[in-house]
Amino acid sequence: MKIKIIKILKKLIKLPAWIIMLMIRIYQFLFSFDHSFWSKYVVVKVCIYEPSCSEFTFQAIDKFGLGKGAIMGFFRILRCSPMQIGGYDPVPERFMIRREKSVK
Repeated sequence: MKIKIIKILKKLIKLPAWIIMLMIRIYQFLFSFDHSFWSKYVVVKVCIYEPSCSEFTFQAIDKFGLGKGAIMGFFRILRCSPMQIGGYDPVPERFMIRREKSVK
């Protein structure tokens, strides 16, 4: 009985993260210039980073949890500007706000 309650509590703790991740997927499907069902008609890629900011945030929340993942996604969106180089910027192995220097 105790083990079942613990399993249920662990799932309930992850529920807010799952809801946010679902909202990100809905945004990507309906509105994103890089992921939506109508993005095949857009000639130019809009996002300067690979993976895109929404996908980066999704992966960060999945890997680090809602708090740290949302912080990482927020700072990634702040880095997104035409003055940045862009390129490949995956979710790092450990929590960090800045972009890794050794990313190729």
